[in-house]
Amino acid sequence: MFGDRTGFIVWYSDWKAARGLDKYGTLHYLSRKMHYAVLYVNSDVAEETLKNLQRLPYVKRIEHSYRNEIKTEYERNVPDKTRFYGL
Repeated sequence: MFGDRTGFIVWYSDWKAARGLDKYGTLHYLSRKMHYAVLYVNSDVAEETLKNLQRLPYVKRIEHSYRNEIKTEYERNVPDKTRFYGL
């Protein structure tokens, strides 16, 4: 359904202006209290979008999200101890 996506954490200074970030990608979350937004964009236009976001006057800084790099397949190396505690 979706191609490769890249996530950005965008720190902003104006909440009302930050609602317009959805023009640049999929706006997943917008925090009013901590002043950050989670934005997902297609990987093929990520660098171009990053340059456009940095030009905005209300954007303080942009961080790359490491969600795609986190391992999500887990192994069970610990033996099951439930049989020792059974009745």
